[in-house]
Amino acid sequence: MAGQSGVTATAYRGERAVIDAYEDPGTPDRRGGARYLWWLVLRQPGRCAAGAVFGSVWMVLLAATPYLMSRAVDDGLEPGDMGALALWTGALFLVSGFNSWLSTMRHRTMTRVRMDANFRTVKVVVGQTVRLGASLERRAGAGEVVTIGVGDVQTIAGALTVVGPGVGAVVAYAVVAGLLLAVSPLLAVVVLLGVPVIGLVVGPLVGRLQGAETEYRERQGVLTARIGDLAGGLRVLSGLGGKNLVADAFRRDSGRLREQGYRVGAVTSWMEALAAGLPTLFLAGVTWIAARQAAQGHISVGELVSVYGYVATLVWPVMFLIECGHQLSRGVVAARRVTALLRLEPPADAATADPPAEPSVLEDPESGVRVLPGRLTALAAARPADALAVVDRLGRYAPSAVTWGGVRLDEIALARVRERILVADPEADLFAGPLREVVAGRGDPSDEDVLRALRAAAAADVVQGLPDGLDSVVSARGRSLSGGQRQRVRLARALLADPEVLLAVEPTSALDAHTEAMVADRLRAAREGRTTLLATTSPLVLDRADRVLFLADGKVVASGGHRELLDGEPGYRELVARDAARSATEEVVG
Repeated sequence: MAGQSGVTATAYRGERAVIDAYEDPGTPDRRGGARYLWWLVLRQPGRCAAGAVFGSVWMVLLAATPYLMSRAVDDGLEPGDMGALALWTGALFLVSGFNSWLSTMRHRTMTRVRMDANFRTVKVVVGQTVRLGASLERRAGAGEVVTIGVGDVQTIAGALTVVGPGVGAVVAYAVVAGLLLAVSPLLAVVVLLGVPVIGLVVGPLVGRLQGAETEYRERQGVLTARIGDLAGGLRVLSGLGGKNLVADAFRRDSGRLREQGYRVGAVTSWMEALAAGLPTLFLAGVTWIAARQAAQGHISVGELVSVYGYVATLVWPVMFLIECGHQLSRGVVAARRVTALLRLEPPADAATADPPAEPSVLEDPESGVRVLPGRLTALAAARPADALAVVDRLGRYAPSAVTWGGVRLDEIALARVRERILVADPEADLFAGPLREVVAGRGDPSDEDVLRALRAAAAADVVQGLPDGLDSVVSARGRSLSGGQRQRVRLARALLADPEVLLAVEPTSALDAHTEAMVADRLRAAREGRTTLLATTSPLVLDRADRVLFLADGKVVASGGHRELLDGEPGYRELVARDAARSATEEVVG
């Protein structure tokens, strides 16, 4: 197990090194899907040009094979000249070997082109989501972002195949038409008109595919978001008895997505069938005309062989052109989704005021909550949503008239607020990576600092239970950890950031009583002299707060010490007793 984790960590670091190869991915063209694809090409012009050259020469040399065969027949085999036959055969061998090398280089170059497009798109999408910050959830669904990262990025990368084999197919088509012109003008005309006719047949299918693919993507994004919502709220749905109702709705939506997928597949199958069938019919038609001309003596036997070889070779460019049209159509649809995300703008921040120079009171006039500097304050609310709303206002994640040191919070530059006020959300994301980096966040702390924060969050056992300690890889959203471990890792990350003001929502709700008491003691010690607000109804945490604010109907109705409120406030006593009873029940069941 330890060895496997080590390999996983190494693989993760290697993948990350590839993604971080571009410190600045550039400014993407957000005006449309096709323009975005063209921007990806312009970001790597040398590599794309090399792919086009390799693809073109490779396909042209495929056409050279029948020409060399025709020379071997006409100059060597038919007159019985063994020297000429050996010469042309040797040339055919050398050209075939060189073309094999070209094929390898073409494939390698186009793989690099696709990887560049893939990782560059990942970089700009991640950068945009970071730029949108907390407004992302209100501007784009989680399912849309996930679908872009899982599917659209790959589709966009595949569309760039057009710059290699796509360009090569056009060049080879023109070269073959020129070679046929030297053999028979009639055959050249047939070939030149053949591909446009194929394009007229396939063209309408490309338009239908774009429409079907667009609708499929929209449904896919909605369904992906619903899957995430279901996974996150399954326990709540089970408790409310709504699991079957939601499952039926999900089954209907997934059925509609499946039907739309069938429609996309139907159009795709027709395109792929035509890509395989039309070139073959085209080959048969041109070969029949060439055979008739050979029988009438208009062309030689060697020329007939070469015509057959030219047209057989032409099957590849025609198939590539149809396939590239298919890939490009899907790539444009995917790129439109990316550019739609990139065009989103975070809310404008015109605030320019400076924050208070020293720790100051943070006050929410709507609820009456006053967070005193340097104190550990607890916020106990009869309705959890009320406490969360207060924290959102105090952290400037919702419009409000909150003041900080007498200055309205929304008049202080947002970047300055984020530097000094940290909201520790109970469902904050844990990104995939080594535990050290998951806890460190955007800083670069030492291992000693990371371990100190983990100990303060009573999470030292998390490190001890992992095979490689701090180097152990944590899966996305912390799925490889239990609920209590995830909660303590989130708290450790917040404590390591050491903000001037920490606003934490239910930091111990998933812990047993023993661990909860340990976290409460260590949290108080770690935040000594710092401003801290904990939204909680846990009596173990409330008992260690300097001051408790009791919230009812969104307003502070009582404040004081925990034991003082227990004695003098019936509503508070009932709330805390209910929470204590629930915790005891969960501990017994566990």
